[in-house]
Amino acid sequence: MPATPFKPLRYRQIHLDFHTSEHIPGVGSAFDPDDFVATLKAANVDSITVFAKCHHGWSYYPTKVGKPHPHLTRPDLMGDMIKACAAADIEVPVYISVQWDELTAREHPEWRVMAADNHFQHEKPDDISSLKQLSPAWHTICLNHQGFRDYILDQAREVASNYKTPGLFFDIVLTPGCVCSACIGRMLAEGLDPENADDRLKNDEAVNEEFRQYISDAIFAEFPGLRVFYNCGHIHKQGQKRFATYSHLELESLPTGGWGYDHFPSSARYAAPLGFDFLGQTGKFHTSWGEFGGFKSQQALMYETAQMVALGAKCLVGDQLHPNGAINHDTYKSIAPAYERIAKLEPFLAGAKQVSEIAILAAEYFHPVGARNNQSDDGAAQMLQELKLPFDVLDGTASFDPYRLLILPDSIPIDAELAARLERYVAAGGKLILSGSSGINADGFALDLGLESANGPVEFNPSYLRADPDALDAGLPESPFVMYGTGETIVSGAATVLASIVPSYFNRTYRHYCSHQHTPDDPTAGTIGAGVTEYRGIGYVAFPIFEMYHAFGQPLYKYIIRGLIRRLMPDPVLETDLPSSGRVALTHQASENRHILHLLYGSPQVRGKAVPSAFERGHKRVLEMIEDIPAIGPVTASLRLPAKPGRIYDAMTGADVDWQMLDDGRVQVTLPRLHIHSALVLEGV
Repeated sequence: MPATPFKPLRYRQIHLDFHTSEHIPGVGSAFDPDDFVATLKAANVDSITVFAKCHHGWSYYPTKVGKPHPHLTRPDLMGDMIKACAAADIEVPVYISVQWDELTAREHPEWRVMAADNHFQHEKPDDISSLKQLSPAWHTICLNHQGFRDYILDQAREVASNYKTPGLFFDIVLTPGCVCSACIGRMLAEGLDPENADDRLKNDEAVNEEFRQYISDAIFAEFPGLRVFYNCGHIHKQGQKRFATYSHLELESLPTGGWGYDHFPSSARYAAPLGFDFLGQTGKFHTSWGEFGGFKSQQALMYETAQMVALGAKCLVGDQLHPNGAINHDTYKSIAPAYERIAKLEPFLAGAKQVSEIAILAAEYFHPVGARNNQSDDGAAQMLQELKLPFDVLDGTASFDPYRLLILPDSIPIDAELAARLERYVAAGGKLILSGSSGINADGFALDLGLESANGPVEFNPSYLRADPDALDAGLPESPFVMYGTGETIVSGAATVLASIVPSYFNRTYRHYCSHQHTPDDPTAGTIGAGVTEYRGIGYVAFPIFEMYHAFGQPLYKYIIRGLIRRLMPDPVLETDLPSSGRVALTHQASENRHILHLLYGSPQVRGKAVPSAFERGHKRVLEMIEDIPAIGPVTASLRLPAKPGRIYDAMTGADVDWQMLDDGRVQVTLPRLHIHSALVLEGV
């Protein structure tokens, strides 16, 4: 990141898509700058990203670099938007599509990605043609071509030189597994194998970084203070250096668009410790991008934006402009209530930092993939959210020192350097939870877990766990419960065994099977290994418990982790009686000498059972959504704070909130009613 500081992002933003076919006439004919701005102002919008070039490859201003849309009725539609918004103090970042550019794909087929799997966005499932020529597909451009890089840079320079904009949003910087001749040549020169998917990903990432560096070096040098962001649909957990060419982060995470409601919190809790100014991105759509005539409920948008600011993000709602250029008033009526609330909350958001005692060491850092989800990370984040325990997500370059407890989910390899860091952390009083193969190397355990040996995978699938509810968690049964995952065969030594693995009678095969699913546990067989242990402040679960929870949602798996956390960290900073679908965040505004407690309740439901994927034709997915949110209450929360607060009140209304000091020194607050979100201000602490 350059030394020149960037202006802080605004809190109430819109991202206005405009991907318009050359076969549609009258583009922009109904655009009314006065109505456009008045609609935005009425919806409390203070920033809107508009389009220089779209996925179809057409530009919406009088460009000399690209080509204007052939049916653009206003020669400078983008400029007219910028001018109108500037007069109303609405910021206008500018959008440039990068790798999806159909015009360039037609004019320069030699620049196209040749995907190893011949897979393209929007492909027809029955199209077997090379490069999906017969599909209504985005034909991705490979960034490993200097001519294309120069084209993007020249257009960025043109926009930044001729228009007053605070920043550029470069969309679609992907890892498509390219095996074009340029990429094969690069891989062979770097000792990578084009036939290996991991090596193709490494090459894609390296090519992308070269592109980002090339663009940012020029932009930051020529236009100091201009923001730059490169979007790929996910903030990959690969360390702060990964974002050295960015001015800020934008977390694309449309809950109804395939990301789900658990993606954004995990992503935000990774972004916040990185120190960047960052945005959360949701959408006004019922499904996802590209949906004309789709609308999300007001209460869903209120919940989603409230969660963004609770986790330290600024807010952005995605919209799509009709080809005729007329802004949709119904869309902004649905956004207005959410942004009205955010405007009132802004004094309590600026500079607020998350208070987190727990951190998840991201498995994604150690097992990078092009996708946006790691099942173990997602399961761990899901558990902690449901347990209402504030947490951060870290990559392997981050410091562990600020945290009381560090979780290593399921598959974290521990080399000598990481082992030394973790041992220093434990020696200083830090606690650990490991699961599955985390910390198990070819020659044994990387850390002293009080375990004698790891003898490979448990031979029974599934096996069962028999826990001691008194020692681990009262929510666990005394009888064995099934574990839908393969555990490690662990022999305990000095560690305290809190749960043991018990076998079934046999594995299910054609020769012997029992009932509909799997064979029951064998009460006569005894135990076959330690399932959950604790030793010198380190908890260990012999199963990939977080991946299992993400896949199956069995609450008993969560109770195992709850029990370990209570043993290792018995006095958390925050406790609440919110139900499991409630969410919490605690922030500290040091400049104002106050804490803010965010309490949220909104329970998404699976309403769509077979929604066609917006990006993969022929694929179906479920759709989580929020239509309406009931009020609940009373809700109680207690906090361990460094001092007694002077006053506690509701940030929205200024009304005092009932509170008391408990005998153990904790501050307890009680809300008689919670609807969607409350932010409670604890002054003087």
